[in-house]
Order: sequence, then structure tokens, then C-alpha cells
Amino acid sequence: MGGTNVWDAEWEVNEEQARTLIGRQFPQLSSKQVKRLGWGWDNTVFLIGDEYVFRFPRRTIAVGSIRMEGKLLPKLEAYMTIPYPRPFFYGEASEEYPAPFLGYAYVPGDFPIGLTEERRALSAETLAKFLRRLHEFPVQAALKCGVQQDHRSLTDIASRKVKLEGFLSKVVEHLSPEESGVIEAYISRLQTDRVEAVNVLLHGDLHFKNMLVNENGIVSGIIDWGDLSVGHPACDLSVAYSFLPPYARGVFFETYGGADEETKLLARLIAVYIPVLILMQAVDDGNEAIAAEAKSNIMRALSD
Repeated sequence: MGGTNVWDAEWEVNEEQARTLIGRQFPQLSSKQVKRLGWGWDNTVFLIGDEYVFRFPRRTIAVGSIRMEGKLLPKLEAYMTIPYPRPFFYGEASEEYPAPFLGYAYVPGDFPIGLTEERRALSAETLAKFLRRLHEFPVQAALKCGVQQDHRSLTDIASRKVKLEGFLSKVVEHLSPEESGVIEAYISRLQTDRVEAVNVLLHGDLHFKNMLVNENGIVSGIIDWGDLSVGHPACDLSVAYSFLPPYARGVFFETYGGADEETKLLARLIAVYIPVLILMQAVDDGNEAIAAEAKSNIMRALSD
């Protein structure tokens, strides 16, 4: 692939630049160690000392979301039942670096990679309570902070299905015949074209690379809120399928407050769709651990 991937950055920030930019605007942090933690599609992330994380946009499209996070994340505090990165430091664009950047409280934990089904099931109520509260946040207040409303046409199942088929053709050689068979059978059974729109405040990108667990494997942090948006709750409820084993879904939906069949149908589709995207990127990066986790998320999502 190489060269023209959707996740190639417009500008990169290395540790040296991050140290300079942070030290200049926040001198109280200048003695702390700066360590690159990683990068996502939209941001490069640095650990500052052991108490703050700074995110620098890697592309123009991410700038609006950094601004929006800065406004909205502090307002979510009363609704949060799981630790999340609250912004404390608001970096301004400058001649050295053309975008605003944000410094947050560091949320400790490990990514939930390779967890047993039993461990996963322990988080069913934790995740459901978290989403129930988040989805209760007033939509109007969120829109005032510049959150986008259904910019990804979540309810349009027909076009998502077409995209999914396209992505699958790119990763099919990295799947076993059994895996691709299960996914293809699922896609051909999927006959609904769209579901009714419902609007709640969404995390918008709830998958294993944006979740943290403690030493018992219980979800202990939700990170990367750059996709905060207003749209169908199924987007976030997809964790019931990608993260939780089938036998834990009942208690999840009961705790959440119920979900109709359309919502569950869309949640399952997104629980396949997002890990397929993660698989594509992992294959491109040569990251076998992430690729394996993405595949197991897809297979879990498609098991009953």
C-alpha cells in the first residue's frame, strides 16, 4: 500500500518538538520527561512525566475535534463512571506548529488484548452503566460545543455493507477460510437497508484500542474522545458484540436500559466494521498482535 494511505499524516511531531512546544507554553512541565506513546489516525500522543498525556493533531481534519474535546470533555465529568482523560492544558497554534494541542490527565491501564472470555464478561455492567450515563448527556449542550451530528451516516446500513465488502476484499488473504466464511455468510444475511435515526451523545470510536483495563481485566479507562459526536447509540453499543462474550450481553443490555432489535442489528454490524478497519491498518503496520485481536473481535461479534 504505502504512500497514500488514509492514515498517513500531514505533519508529524517527534519527542524533541513535543518537548519544545509543551515547554514553551507550559513552563511548569518543562522538566518532565516526554515519551511518545503512539499515534492514531488523527493524533500523535506523548506521555509527559507520568501524569499527563498530550495529543497533537497529525492532520487538519483533527483540529476541529481537538477544539471540540477541549470544550466538551470537562462538561462530561458529572456523567463519567469510568476514568477518562480530562483536558488541563490548552496548547495554542504557533509558527512552529500550525494546530492547537491538548494536555490531559493520564489514565493508567493496559489495552484489553488477549483477554479470556470470563475476564471480558466481568466488565458487562461497568460498560453498560458508562454508556447509559454518557448517552443521557443533553444533545443540545453537546451540539453547542461543536460536536458533529451523524456525520458518518450510521443508520445507512446498505452503504456500510458495500464499504465493508470492499475492505474485506483487501484483508481476505489474512483471514482463515473459516473466518472469511463466517463474515461472508453474515453479510449475505444482512438484508436491512437502514434503521430509524436516534440521537445521543456518542464516544463514537469505542473499540479495544481506545479502552483500558486494570490488572483484573476490568475496564478502567476510556480514551481517545476525538470522535465524540451525536448519532445512533448502536455505534457505542457495538462493544456488547466486539468486546463481550455472547453470554454477557443480556446483563449488559438490561443494565443499559434495553435496546430494540434494529439497534442490536446495527451494533453488531459496527462491531464487525470497526475491527475490519483496525485489521487493515494492523496488516499495513505489520502488527500481528493487533491483527489477531481485531480478528477475535470480529469472530466474537458474529457468535451468539
